[in-house]
Amino acid sequence: MEKQLTLRHEDLELTATLHYPINSHNNLEKKPAVIICHGFIGSRVGVDRLFVKAARALASQGSYVLRFDYGGCGESNGDYGALGFDSMIDQTRTAIDYIAGMDCVDPRRIVLLGHSLGGAVSIMTAVKDKRVKRLVLWSPVAYPFNDIVRIVGRGLYDEAVTEGTADYAGYSLQPVFFDSLLQHQPFQAAPRFGGEVLLIHGTSDELIPVDYSFLYQKVFWTRSEGLCDKEIIFQANHTYSNRSHQEEAIRITAEWLSGLDEKQQEWHHWSI
Repeated sequence: MEKQLTLRHEDLELTATLHYPINSHNNLEKKPAVIICHGFIGSRVGVDRLFVKAARALASQGSYVLRFDYGGCGESNGDYGALGFDSMIDQTRTAIDYIAGMDCVDPRRIVLLGHSLGGAVSIMTAVKDKRVKRLVLWSPVAYPFNDIVRIVGRGLYDEAVTEGTADYAGYSLQPVFFDSLLQHQPFQAAPRFGGEVLLIHGTSDELIPVDYSFLYQKVFWTRSEGLCDKEIIFQANHTYSNRSHQEEAIRITAEWLSGLDEKQQEWHHWSI
C-alpha cells in the first residue's frame, strides 16, 4: 500500500509518498524505515522512476519507505534556489520526525538513502540527528559547492552572484544557495557518524567521480565503530539509467539492509 501525504516544515508543504511493508508476517513487530533523499533539482520519483522502484522493492522486503520532494522540487512548494543546504538538512529531519513518530517503526533501524547531493545531505543530517542509524549513499556528492558549481557551470555561478539570481533548468539559483553549499564538508563530518554505511557508485558516473566513494570508505574506516561497505557497478551512470544497473543498485541495497537485520537478530538471540 502507498499513501500520499504532506509534511509541514516551517512555511513549506513537502509532498511525500509513504510505502507500507507488504510481506509482513508479524503485524506487531516493529519494522525498519527508509527515507529517500533525492539529489540536486530532483524529485521523489527519480530519473527513470529510480526512487519509486527502490521504494517498492524495499517495502516488499518489509520496510516502511518514505520518499519526499524537497522544497521547490517535484510537487512541494517553496523556492529551491533560495533555500539551500541547511534547509535540506532541516527538511530531512522533519521527515525523520514523521517516521520516528510511527509506533510501528523500529527506532534502531531508521535509514537515510541519499542520492548525489542527497547523499551529502544524508551524511550531514545523520551527524546532526542521532536517530539515523544507517546510511545508504548512492553516487554521493563529496564537495557540495565545487560539485554543484561544476555541474551548473562557473559562468552561471558568477551570474547568480552578480545579478542576484541565475536560471538553471528552470530553477532560479540565488547566492544564498551557493553560500550554504560552502558551509558543509561531508568528508570532514563523515567520521562523526557511528552507524553502518553502504556506498554504491557507477564507474561511468559522468557527474560525480566514482573515486569519491573510495575516498568516503577510507574516511568511514577511520571510525572506532560502524561498518562501511562499498559496491561499484560497472558502467553505471550517475542516475543508474540502464535497467540492469537500476536493478543491481536496488538489489545490493535490499540485500545489505536485510543482512544487517539478520545480524542484529542473531546478536539479540545470543545476548539473551
